Amino acid sequence: MLISIIIPTYNESEQIESLIHHLQHKTDPNHILEIIVVDGNSQDGTIELAKQAGAKVISASKKGRASQMNEGSRQAKGEILYFLHGDTFPPINFSKDIQMAIQKGAKCGCYSLSFDKSHWLLEFIGWLTSFNVNAIRFGDQSLFVTKDCFIQAGGFSEEMLVMEDHEIIPRLRKYGKFVVMNKTVQTSTKKFQVNGTVRLMTIFVYIYILYYLGASQTRLTKEYRRLIKKGKI
Repeated sequence: MLISIIIPTYNESEQIESLIHHLQHKTDPNHILEIIVVDGNSQDGTIELAKQAGAKVISASKKGRASQMNEGSRQAKGEILYFLHGDTFPPINFSKDIQMAIQKGAKCGCYSLSFDKSHWLLEFIGWLTSFNVNAIRFGDQSLFVTKDCFIQAGGFSEEMLVMEDHEIIPRLRKYGKFVVMNKTVQTSTKKFQVNGTVRLMTIFVYIYILYYLGASQTRLTKEYRRLIKKGKI
């Protein structure tokens, strides 16, 4: 079962080229059918850099991470979909990990989370993500799922601009086993550096609470944009 890697982007020029090279050279290329970058009208050269690095680039018909990932999934030819944020790097031999998890009966899953800078709170959050509990799933953990399971679950909810990665997990679990890998992906702390680590994590918790209390996407998006500097929605 070959893997289609799908990366939704918006102004990711700082890391997109190195990420694509990492995906090409840090695992068995025979496992990877394609790397698809679905771009939401970046203005910083992301598209050009992604093409130069060897990715297939799609200009999204609708901006928004959920719709961009769905668009990539519709064009993907692989039997396994691997959704990856533009600032998150999977571990060496990730394709083998994913294929083995599928062979052992999983239909979907993700990695635990680590960060590119050390901080006690981030290390604690990373530890929490090793538990297979819906409430502590983050999009940065990089979701993999068989295409059949993804289609059965209905894909990402395009009504959601916030929490879309979180919302899909319970629906995927209805159609197959979900696993959390015992390795980690490494994601950027740039947003934490800009906003302050404790402050940003407090904001995330606040938004999660609003989500679980049934707040509308309009309110969640408004709060996200109001409170988070350089946030991307």
